[in-house]
Amino acid sequence: MLKPRLAAFTQTLTDRLDLLKHRIDLSSKRLRFVVAGTVLLAGTASVATVTGTALAAPAAHAPEHPPVQEAQQAGALTYGLDISNYEPLYDWSDSQAQFGIIKATEGTDFRDASFARHWHELGQKGIVRGAYHYGHPANDPVAEAEHFLSVLNSQPAKPGDLLVLDLETTDGQSVSAVNSWAKTWLAHVKERTGVTPMFYSGWNFANTYGHGLAEYPLWVAHYSKDKGTVSPPADWKSWTIHQYTDYPIDQNVSALSADQLRDLGRQTA
Repeated sequence: MLKPRLAAFTQTLTDRLDLLKHRIDLSSKRLRFVVAGTVLLAGTASVATVTGTALAAPAAHAPEHPPVQEAQQAGALTYGLDISNYEPLYDWSDSQAQFGIIKATEGTDFRDASFARHWHELGQKGIVRGAYHYGHPANDPVAEAEHFLSVLNSQPAKPGDLLVLDLETTDGQSVSAVNSWAKTWLAHVKERTGVTPMFYSGWNFANTYGHGLAEYPLWVAHYSKDKGTVSPPADWKSWTIHQYTDYPIDQNVSALSADQLRDLGRQTA
């Protein structure tokens, strides 16, 4: 989710150089999508062997999400993708992903044109699915949350559906204002749905603007770290999903099993 919005990209210079090595011979994101199948098949075979022992929080500190920490200690990782209108024709039926999270909305009026198609296909495939909203702190957080929920509720729901706030930009607001905005959005969606939403951002952004959000499961982007080897920013004790690359499309691993991910989502349809 970070790469299509370069203006909001806050990862380190190392991250950018790492991504550039992958892209030097490619002319567009659409061209990278054409070769996605080959790369994804090659990349998923090793997911189960990656260990995350070093990510465990010190024993003296109780983790915010104990199952996450246990999974990281065990080294079990679940592979998944996130998709938006930049990949409108992605074929989920041929995907190796065990979870898929797709863009639904942005701001107070944008609706991703490919959301309904992706949502339907994920529902047919039967893997864990989720929807995310790209936030703009210059707007009213409750208005943005309601826009997200209206689009989400226009589609069939299933138990286990995940809800996510994607926050990568400040819109010129202060650290405290952005932090307060995120808390309001997340709390409103939780109150309206009974689901504790995930919080997604780049590592540096989350470390600056994400303090006090540790009650919300963390989905963090960090491209210069190998899959599953990222440490949690700010005051999170663990991460739930690590987005480790956007080449050729956004790829992720979760410290949770598919069933544990569903437990974080809707309890009823």
